Amino acid sequence: MTRRQTGRYETTAVGGEVVRAFVPFALPPAEPPLLLDGALAEKLRAAEQALTRLELAGEMVPSLDWFIYAFVRKEAVLSSQIEGTQATLMDLLNYEAESDASGSEDVEEVCNYLEALTFAREQLADPTGLPLSMGLLDEAHGLLLSGVRGATKQPGTVRRTQNWIGGSRPGNAAHVPPPPQALPGALSDLERYMHAEDTLPAVVRAGLIHVQFETIHPYLDGNGRIGRLLVTLLLEHSGLLTRPLLYLSLFFKRHRQEYYRRLDAVRAQGDWEEWIDFFLDGVATIADEAVATARDLFAIIAADRLKLIHHGAVSLLSIQVFERLPGHPILTVPWIVREFATTKPTAGRAIEALLATGVLVETTGKKRDRVYAYEAYLSRLRAGTELGGEA
Repeated sequence: MTRRQTGRYETTAVGGEVVRAFVPFALPPAEPPLLLDGALAEKLRAAEQALTRLELAGEMVPSLDWFIYAFVRKEAVLSSQIEGTQATLMDLLNYEAESDASGSEDVEEVCNYLEALTFAREQLADPTGLPLSMGLLDEAHGLLLSGVRGATKQPGTVRRTQNWIGGSRPGNAAHVPPPPQALPGALSDLERYMHAEDTLPAVVRAGLIHVQFETIHPYLDGNGRIGRLLVTLLLEHSGLLTRPLLYLSLFFKRHRQEYYRRLDAVRAQGDWEEWIDFFLDGVATIADEAVATARDLFAIIAADRLKLIHHGAVSLLSIQVFERLPGHPILTVPWIVREFATTKPTAGRAIEALLATGVLVETTGKKRDRVYAYEAYLSRLRAGTELGGEA
C-alpha cells in the first residue's frame, strides 16, 4: 500500500462541537505520484479494452436508441438504490408505461436522475451549452432534487453549511468534508483538473475525479448520485465512450462496503492505487457484462421476431408493436392506440398475436386496464436491479 498525504485538516465548529474537517489537496496525486505499473497496468489495459468492446457493441446494434434507453435507466435505478432509494427497474418502467400514472417518491427520484443526466449530456453536446464544470453539475443537481427528498436542501447550490458522512453528528462522523469557506478553492482546483492535460489515462482521471468530488461533498444532499453521474460524463467527454452505456453503479452496489472502504483509504492513508485498482476492476467487469447483456438481448429479440413472423395471426401492427418493445417493454392497449393511431379492436388483435407467441405476458391478472410486459427481455435486463436480491 502506497502511503501519502492527500489533504489537510481544518478545525471548525459545528453544532457546538469542534471537529477536524478534511480539505483535499489538488489533483493529481503527488509525493509520490500515482504509479501505474505491474498489476495496475494490467488492470488499466483490461479496463480500456473492455470500454472499446462496449463502444463497438454500441456501434453495431440495430437500434442505438433502445440500447441507450435500457442501460441509462439501469444506471439511474442502481445509483439511486445505493443511496437508499427503494425503486426497482420494473417500478420505473411501469411508471413510464402509464401516461397518467402517479409514481412514488422513490420512482420520481430515479426519474429526476434521468432528467439530470439527459440535461447534462445535451449541454455538453451543444456548442453553446454549459461546459463540463461545477456550473453544469449545479444545474444537474437542481434537477436531481426537484420535488423529492432533498428538495429543501438547497438544490443546485453549493452548500453554505458544514455536512458530514456517517455517524449521528459531526463529532462521530466517518468523514467531515471541507468547511464552506474552503469549498471555492477546492472546487476551483477540481474543475481545473477536469480540463487539465497530464499523462494519466482518461479512465484513471475519471476515477480520481470521482473520489475528489465525493471527498469535497459540495452539496447538502445528492452528492453520491451526482458523483457517479460525473463518471458517466467524464467517460463521454474524454471520448472513451460516445454514449452513456456503462452502468458502473452495479459494481458499486455489488461491492458497496468495499466501495466506501476504498474511498476512506484515499483520505486516511493516501492510497490512491488501491482505489484505482478497484475502480478499473469495476469498469472492466461492468463493461464486459454490458456487452454480454446486449448480446443476450439481441438473441432474445431475434428469436422472438422469427416466432412472430411465422405465427398465423401475425399482422403488420403486431410486427410494428414488436419492433418498439425494446424501447417500451411494458405497454397497454391505449398506448398502442395512441402511438399507432389505430382502433382499440385492432390494437387488441395485435396484443393477442404477441401473447400467443409468448412474446408478451399480461402482468395484472385483471380483465380491464391490463398491462403487458416483454418478460424475457426484461428478465435479462433487470438483473442486479431488484431490492434485497443478489446484485
